[in-house]
Amino acid sequence: MRYAIVIEKAESNYSAYVPDLPGCVATGASIQQVEAEIREAIEFHIEGLREDGSLIPAPSSQVEYIEIAA
Repeated sequence: MRYAIVIEKAESNYSAYVPDLPGCVATGASIQQVEAEIREAIEFHIEGLREDGSLIPAPSSQVEYIEIAA
């Protein structure tokens, strides 16, 4: 499965979340670290859903960039 993630710059670190997996979040000191942390969080989140017998949401979010004139 391939989930979209959103990475945001915070005051002193980065945070990430997965729109298709509510509550699945991570933080890290760098983009590389937050990517590694969110990957681990996704795996942990899905494992928890399986253990609970819950449905695993299919990836459905899309990411696009729109350019505008400054």
